[in-house]
Parts: sequence; C-alpha cells; structure tokens
Amino acid sequence: MPIRAHRNRPRQFCVMLAPLAGLVWTSGANGQTMAARPEPPAPILHESPQSSWLVPSLHGLGVMTGMRIGAAILWPEPFADTTWTRARRSYADAYTHWPRWDSSESAFEWDGDDWTINVLGHGLFGSELYMRARICRHSMLEALAFTAVGSALWEYGFEANAVRPSALDLTYTPISGMVLGEARYQGWVAASRISDAGWRAVLTAVFDPFGELERLVGTPC
Repeated sequence: MPIRAHRNRPRQFCVMLAPLAGLVWTSGANGQTMAARPEPPAPILHESPQSSWLVPSLHGLGVMTGMRIGAAILWPEPFADTTWTRARRSYADAYTHWPRWDSSESAFEWDGDDWTINVLGHGLFGSELYMRARICRHSMLEALAFTAVGSALWEYGFEANAVRPSALDLTYTPISGMVLGEARYQGWVAASRISDAGWRAVLTAVFDPFGELERLVGTPC
C-alpha cells in the first residue's frame, strides 16, 4: 500500500498542478489580450453629456446682438437708424425682393460690401454658430443646418431693418462656417485632451474664446 501510494504520487502532483497551470495560462492570455486592446481616448473636457440646442441658440443670439450693435457704431448710416418708418420700409424691401447680388462687382463683393467683411467677418460668424453646435454634441450636418438657419435669421431679421439680405452671405456663411468651424472644433478637441492644465486652458481659449467664457459661468457645452 505505501509503495502503491508512492508510485501514484507524481500523478497526484500533476493533477494538483493542473488547475494552477491553467490559471497561469489564462492570466497570461488575458494579459496579452488587454495589451493588444487599444486604450479608449481620453474624455473631452467641458463636453456636454447630451446634445443641446439651447446653448447654441442662446450663443448665436448673443453673437448676432453684438454684431448688430457693432454695425450701428461702425456704420451709423444705415444701421443706427432705428425709426419705425425706416425699419418698415427696409423689411418690406427685404421680403419683396431677391437678395442682393451684383455680378459686375469684384469677387466676394457681389453684395456691395468689402471682401474683408464678407470673407473674414462672415466666415468667423459662421464658424461660431457651427462650432457651438458641434461642441454641444451635434453632427456635422446638424451643425451646418443650424449655421444656415442662423445666417438667414441674421440677414432677414437682425440686419434687414437697415439693408437688403445678401445672396453671397446666405450661401457663404454656412459653407465657410462649416470649413473653419470644423477645423476649430477639431483643434479644440485636441486641446481639451492635453494633460497639462495650463496649456489646455490657453489652447482651448484660442480655439473657442467665447465658449470658454460661457463655460466658466456654467454652460454645459
């Protein structure tokens, strides 16, 4: 009996080690799987957990109000004339005639405005509308549609009491806003994932200065 037990001891030892070997092998395989699995991207700071139209809408109205006040200061005629007679005549002209377009003018001055206002000013305006919609978790097409609606509101609402809407602005603002706004949004996303708090604050403010100020006072996106 003792001899038989002694002869079976190597077999019993192997049986006892089998579960341990399996555990070690499984752990190693899991470790390789975890090493091969890509790490999830770092979260974007200040991004809203769910989509919002309220924040982009309030932001757009604020931007357009500031633009309208600035226009009245820089060009008192016609933008500072807020009499009811002038406003009624201008709105009637805006809604009963085609938007301004004069192909005889120089490039990007087809509405009578200087090209810097049309190219730079309306490009930045469109990018503000587009970018705020993107940061508030809307798709590119949704942000483009939001920018187009905002451009129409500016042309036929805020500005139409002084001048006729511009066909160039109605088309250029959404398109340029999408191009420039998406570039700013991608830059802001990259900046918001920087681990250094100082550089993160500086770069996110460069890409989205108004948005960073709004988030400081509590807006979710």
